[in-house]
Amino acid sequence: MGIRVAVAGASGYAGGELLRLIAGHPEFDLVAATAHSQAGHRVDAVHPQLTGLDLVLGATDPATLADADLVFLALPHGESAALAAQLPAEVRVVDLGADHRLADPYAWAQYYGGTHAGQWTYGLPELPGQRELIAGSTRVANTGCYAAAITLALAPLIADGAADPADVVVVAASGTSGAGRAAKAHLLASEVMGDLSPYRVGTHQHVPEIKQATGATGLSFTPVLAPMPRGILATVTAVPARGVDPQEVLTRAYADAPFVHVLPEGRWPHTAATLGSNSCHLQATVDVDSGRLIVLSALDNLGKGAAGQAVQNANLMLGLPETTGLSIWGVTP
Repeated sequence: MGIRVAVAGASGYAGGELLRLIAGHPEFDLVAATAHSQAGHRVDAVHPQLTGLDLVLGATDPATLADADLVFLALPHGESAALAAQLPAEVRVVDLGADHRLADPYAWAQYYGGTHAGQWTYGLPELPGQRELIAGSTRVANTGCYAAAITLALAPLIADGAADPADVVVVAASGTSGAGRAAKAHLLASEVMGDLSPYRVGTHQHVPEIKQATGATGLSFTPVLAPMPRGILATVTAVPARGVDPQEVLTRAYADAPFVHVLPEGRWPHTAATLGSNSCHLQATVDVDSGRLIVLSALDNLGKGAAGQAVQNANLMLGLPETTGLSIWGVTP
């Protein structure tokens, strides 16, 4: 028997990607997958890409999950905390929702509403010292998808003193899977195709998480819905605090990070190159007119932005190499 893992919220996009990664993981045995409205259905009826995975989705309750060594919670924001509190203390948990990311109760109330559940270890291994904290934790809060793309681009520049934390501007485009699998009129193909549309301008819920993870104190963030199923491309700009080559700073910061790739000069990140992988691609330059630092960041919002990141965290929590069961390379075209 391998390491027993379970997935709560397995009927959604992130849950389905978790099931795919777990099925190909050499050390994981999937012992339970749960859902709400889809409980009782076979996994491959809900996720046709997983044909041959012989498992029926169960009801999402603590008893179904408690026998696992590690549980992934892929539930809507605000639903993870109550379930996690009912799991045995010895069961390791990775929460893909937002419930345990933020340290500040006021920020939680402002951007999410409701009761703040408290902060868990933040699940971005590439931040300084975070890999060791994750490895020693039984409860880890996975990053938000935008937060992963933006934090990886920005955090080293602020930590190095190269970027002014008070003036950061981000425009980032995401595929429609980032909005979840529930049927919504504005996500119909006829509404999305041939269109780019901003949403939650100046009020996106990942803002406090990004500020917390990067040290930014002033952040203007405009998210854009793009006509593609998955992927994020973030353009991050900041005022330089001193003369510096931003690409050099990023290259130094991620020299030992297997999933973060600073591209050679002249090559720019694009979403298709990261599809199906747990990688983030970065490129940086200095704007010749304004002098602002510019970093482009691309990743798969269901990979490094969600399920892949969760498996990377789980590997660390379980004492495995963090790359186990994860691909560095994307699938294209």
